[in-house]
Amino acid sequence: MNRYPVWKYVIIVIALVVGGLYALPNFFGESPAVQVSSVKPLVKVDMGTLSQVEAALKLAGVAHDVVTLEGASVKVRLADTDTQLKAKDAIQKALVPDATNPGYVVALNLLSSSPAWLTSLHASPMYLGLDLRGGVHFMLQVDMEAALTKRAESLSGDVRTSLREKNIRHSGINRNAQTIEVRFRDAATLDAAKAVFQDQFADLQTVDAAEGAEFKLTASIKPEAARRIQDQALKQNITTLHNRINELGVAEPVIQQQGLDRIVVQLPGVQDTAKAKDILGRTATLEVRMVDESTEARAAELGNAMVPFGSERYLERNGQAVIVKKQVILTGENLTDAQPGFDSQTQEPTVNLNLDAKGTRIFRDVTRDNVGKRMAILLFEKGKGEVVTAPVIRTEIGGGRVQISGRMTTMEANDTALLLRAGSLAAPMEIIEETTIGPSLGAENIAKGFYSVAWGFVAVSIFMCLYYMLFGVFSSIALAFNLLLLVAVLSMLQATLTLPGMAAMALVLGMAIDSNVLINERIREELRAGASAQAAIHTGYDRAWATIFDSNITTLIAGLALLAFGSGPVRGFAVVHCLGIMTSMFSGVFFSRGLVNFWYGRKNRLKTVSIGTIWRPDSGTALKTGE
Repeated sequence: MNRYPVWKYVIIVIALVVGGLYALPNFFGESPAVQVSSVKPLVKVDMGTLSQVEAALKLAGVAHDVVTLEGASVKVRLADTDTQLKAKDAIQKALVPDATNPGYVVALNLLSSSPAWLTSLHASPMYLGLDLRGGVHFMLQVDMEAALTKRAESLSGDVRTSLREKNIRHSGINRNAQTIEVRFRDAATLDAAKAVFQDQFADLQTVDAAEGAEFKLTASIKPEAARRIQDQALKQNITTLHNRINELGVAEPVIQQQGLDRIVVQLPGVQDTAKAKDILGRTATLEVRMVDESTEARAAELGNAMVPFGSERYLERNGQAVIVKKQVILTGENLTDAQPGFDSQTQEPTVNLNLDAKGTRIFRDVTRDNVGKRMAILLFEKGKGEVVTAPVIRTEIGGGRVQISGRMTTMEANDTALLLRAGSLAAPMEIIEETTIGPSLGAENIAKGFYSVAWGFVAVSIFMCLYYMLFGVFSSIALAFNLLLLVAVLSMLQATLTLPGMAAMALVLGMAIDSNVLINERIREELRAGASAQAAIHTGYDRAWATIFDSNITTLIAGLALLAFGSGPVRGFAVVHCLGIMTSMFSGVFFSRGLVNFWYGRKNRLKTVSIGTIWRPDSGTALKTGE
């Protein structure tokens, strides 16, 4: 009756072995390390790089444990954090002789101290969140309206060009927020323009109306196109943030979308949070525009007249005003590389740009058609534009290589190149939440979380053993197996363990033991009703299963809701909560029954079981049970 077939015991043994193997790396801890990776696609990290790292450490007299080439990075394991800092300085000096043009990123990291045989089985510890490891957390809000406005500005320039190519005359094109307004003198021209919009601008929807003697065509971005633009803006910003954080030298950053318009950035182990905040908070985008050289524009530069329609006023670094046209010729999206340098003639700091094929073609055509005119290169940061330089076009510029200079310092040239090289942001962002966790506080959080789980387990086990005797021992062993299995699953999934996750782990202990309480009480009821010991065990497990399943499923639904709609700490709690429910159903029922069947199932004439005192409600007497 209470015997498991061999294959069920095989499943239990396999679960024990696999769970033990994949949970084991978490008990070896982490060792300080230095990680070397490439910044540029042309710079490869290979065995030659590994030899350079070893030579640099030997020259500096820095003792190290082991140097390995793992994937596209070299990792150096060290004994302590002081040696880690010395090793980083030595490697940085050897591999990055020119700090203004780095080929490698040398970052501090923490690596698992697991033995090689465990690593060969792909057994790795869980990642630790910021609240356990230490670092900085940012929540960034993306300005989606600005992304749509920027797209409308670009479309207005394309509309102007298309109407000119089709020789369709209009009375003026004006952009009003996210709409484009075009005026025509007659209905025939209006119809021709509508055909152009329909053929060439699928993202725009148009509405026309008579306005006095003229006709006005109003074009706006379609809702589905707006959603696509916003989604693309968010993805581009995430990619840009990845590039910028790689420049900062963070070993294991976490950058992920949060909701529809927010981005979470977690930088574990970062010490210089001010520098990180400065790089992430700056929303630098590059724009190339033509300078308005009309008489009205010259007067506006001197402050003697209004800025002409279709132009804008910006300042150079020296405070001199420049009137530039609104139409954008090139943006930072056309950049493939940006590096600081020095002008060969004047020795002034410069930023050297490389353009992609599209940007090269546009730049060549514009410089060919505007020889003798001025071209302005603007840098926008946090919505404020500044003219970096506005040189006169002397000749056609081809080849995709552009040099910009404008009374910049070396530091300004380095920062400008970093921001442009990392890519342009499709929409401005604002830091709305910032949290910094020190490494000592992270270690304290780990200790407190561990003690809470450990003491919770001990307290529950003591109560179960005292109240349910041998069945309490079985329940405690099943609870330990559940904890082992949960840690193993989190490690296999490479989940990030946070402080709320450890709280969920402690909560799972109480929820998991609840299944065994239901089973034990059901067995007591059967014994109280006069059933034999073997029949009571069999009926107790069978009839308690439906209740256990229902209660766990309803709790799992609530956990999935937290997982789907929660964010940050709530999501970390929900991951451990949901996984803990599933592992507790396996350990609390399948595994614990395997223990009971192994102990009692082999006894043919079983008269009593050790499940504590059973009270008879009708007589008020107690029935002592035991073996």
